[in-house]
Amino acid sequence: MPINVISAGIATTIQDLGRPGYYHLGIPMGGAMDRLALRAANLLVGNDEGAAGLESVFVGPELEITEDAMVAVCGAELPPKVDGEPRETWTAFQVRAGQVLSFDFLQSGARAYIAISGGINTPPMLGSRSTYAIGALGGVNGRAVQPGDTLPLGNGADARKEGLSVPQKLRRGPGNAAELRVLPGLYWHRITEAAQQNFFADTWKVANEADRMGYRFQGGRTLEFVEREQPFSAGADPSNITDACYPYGSVQVPSGTEPIVLHRDAVSGGGYFMLGTVISADMDLIGQLQPHTPTQFVRVDMDSALTARHDRTATMNAIREALS
Repeated sequence: MPINVISAGIATTIQDLGRPGYYHLGIPMGGAMDRLALRAANLLVGNDEGAAGLESVFVGPELEITEDAMVAVCGAELPPKVDGEPRETWTAFQVRAGQVLSFDFLQSGARAYIAISGGINTPPMLGSRSTYAIGALGGVNGRAVQPGDTLPLGNGADARKEGLSVPQKLRRGPGNAAELRVLPGLYWHRITEAAQQNFFADTWKVANEADRMGYRFQGGRTLEFVEREQPFSAGADPSNITDACYPYGSVQVPSGTEPIVLHRDAVSGGGYFMLGTVISADMDLIGQLQPHTPTQFVRVDMDSALTARHDRTATMNAIREALS
């Protein structure tokens, strides 16, 4: 039996863990911006960690659940309600056939992940149900969820007990300020030593232009470029380079003014220099930053980045163990 969408909230999309393997063709991996939150929500309801759920931004949807199901909401603190009665986030709760799942006002974070036992069972495209709206892939006919949609559910969820919960110490969310660790990259030498220091010394704020393609930051000092003769085929702006590939998390600074961190739905290449890359362990955190959040970029080396990735893997393993 399907889920009936009464209202869609804001930018609610179907997401799983994405479609790796096509980036060289210009198709991004996509998938949940906060992958830990989606994995945790799925584990709470007995799904495979990579099952498709809903990613909602700031405002949650209103959904009629047409069969008994277990539900969990992780990530942003967007309190769920069943027929108007509050339920806990990061905790499995039962929804009976015919009941309506809705949400209260956002308390913290930006993106909530809604997992329903069985997982959303829309047709996969290139191995994923994730919505990539620019390429009209996945989701509901290649788009975000809209009122009036019916979302089919799959089978095969393991039985889970209502009230199963992710321990508080394992729930990662942003504070009043954020730190994003950055590994300087191939084009770090394009800005002066003073600009390098300023980039990490300044406090930036998340701009309103913050979505699945990338997050823009404002408020720091303009970066000064090392003078050079522009290479063949590069543009006239000092931030231009001959087109190159973009890694996930790469930090562009067009004209040296406002850094942009590329995220899950970003393009795979272009002509802006990249001063570095946000480490993989911090990519989930970016997806939970609201506009105007103060943010500090922190310089790290490769050893620190690998240690952070190890720590994040250990956190996910602890969640699996706690919910097993």
